[in-house]
Amino acid sequence: MPWGCSVSEAHRHLNPADLARMLRYATDWLGVYREQVNALNVYPVPDGDTGTNMHLTMQSVRRELDTCEETSMPQVARAISYGALLGARGNSGVILSQLLKGFAEVIKDQKVVDAPTLARAFQAAQRVGYGAVMKPVEGTILTVARGVAEGARGDDIETVLEQALFKGQELLDQTPEMLPALKQAGVIDSGGQGYLYIVQGMLAQLRGEALPPAPDITSYAQEQFENEEFGFCTEFLMSEATKPIEEIRELVTPFGDSLLVVGAEGYVKGHIHTNEPDQLLATVGRYGKMLKTKVEDMSEQHTEILGMAGSAARAEEEVPASGLVAVASGYGLVKLFRSLGARIVSGGQTANPSVQDIVDAVRSVSAERVVILPNNKNVLMAAEKAMELMEGRAVVVPTRTLGQGMGAALNFSPDTPAEDLKEAMTEAAGAVTTLEVTRASRTTNITVKDGRTLDIKEGDVIGLMDDELVQSGGSPDDSVLEMLGRHYEGQEIITVFGGPQKTQDDLDALADRIGAAHAGAEVETHLGGPDLYDYLVTLE
Repeated sequence: MPWGCSVSEAHRHLNPADLARMLRYATDWLGVYREQVNALNVYPVPDGDTGTNMHLTMQSVRRELDTCEETSMPQVARAISYGALLGARGNSGVILSQLLKGFAEVIKDQKVVDAPTLARAFQAAQRVGYGAVMKPVEGTILTVARGVAEGARGDDIETVLEQALFKGQELLDQTPEMLPALKQAGVIDSGGQGYLYIVQGMLAQLRGEALPPAPDITSYAQEQFENEEFGFCTEFLMSEATKPIEEIRELVTPFGDSLLVVGAEGYVKGHIHTNEPDQLLATVGRYGKMLKTKVEDMSEQHTEILGMAGSAARAEEEVPASGLVAVASGYGLVKLFRSLGARIVSGGQTANPSVQDIVDAVRSVSAERVVILPNNKNVLMAAEKAMELMEGRAVVVPTRTLGQGMGAALNFSPDTPAEDLKEAMTEAAGAVTTLEVTRASRTTNITVKDGRTLDIKEGDVIGLMDDELVQSGGSPDDSVLEMLGRHYEGQEIITVFGGPQKTQDDLDALADRIGAAHAGAEVETHLGGPDLYDYLVTLE
């Protein structure tokens, strides 16, 4: 409640700052229940991260609210809509972003939000949410949003929120009868539950209620399902699109299901479950500037979630001596790190994870101590701070590139104490040379270590060796060959990861050129390299 207001005044209407406070608190409220929502998830496939994705989406809203002018309702409305779109993660996060977009459209022209306006905002949220999904399915977050909209009635803000929650809960309780997967697992819909926690958090802030303790998680809905080949959960964020959203949606529709393509203010956000993530991203990338991509192997993610459930059930049993946390992006690299036993923190260049992100990952690993691989010089400090906060439960191997991280991870063993691993993994990381090919973000000229001066224009291809600029100009393939010509020292294996817009044909052609120039080396290629890079190459 705002200072200086009576209860009746505070509950009669909300000014922009009131609304911003409510949504910040709703973010924290959802955060308390994040893992509980994760544990409920079964639809449309067991990818198990609904609570995390919705919470990350709300955290993005909060970041925008923290920098907007809170005396202006249009500014607060824009922060809600814009922040939700840019931060949307996963199917549930993208749908949530559209619910918030509809909500914001109603409030943006108001000086204050009274009870009828709040009701209309929830109703608009439901309409926009349903409109964003090509094939709306009942028994999901959309059903619960409809319940919230139908229930949002009353003469004051508190009553509107109470009635919205009551009707939303009523429909949430019915979701197992609407979706066989929910009934099989004996759970309600996870996305719908997450949405109600957001509304519940808004009401709790209005009433001045303290955050509750996080509930104990004793089981995961994924335990009801066998591990199957679910394909890849694929997301992209693109700017400067040269085609309308409707045409981009049509382009990606043949690639799979669980499709969402939405946009605002020049950005296009997409989510789809597909077996062809590389072709999908290459197709979409032709029609705009790809800012961010994420591809998760859902069958492996399912296995990881079952492992979390298993670790909860075995809490009193002996745990491994060491666990592994790696910061990585690019589905091929993520898949490799996971295969080596790592829990993944999404991020890297231009998308540095927070200290809290790393701490949360360390806490989620069932092991006596955890080795952290930052894999980027800009993440190293955050990893070291996370280590300090864990008070002896973590050690950092100071990997500054993804290549170094791969070298270190290959030497990880869960049966070896983390302190003993640190020396061996650090030595292994130092034996890997990493070459990266990306594009210049500005025009400049730089004198590199060997004395050459590189004249670089914005958009030029540039090459880095172990994070040091060593080459510019030409095509991405030429950049790789030039760097190898200068820095290849007879290493046995050259591994090439292609970025989001590279195909297997591109990698095969580059591998042939490398093989012709360096006949003694074994060349391996993988799709799914990091965002914003044409190629990542390791020499070992």
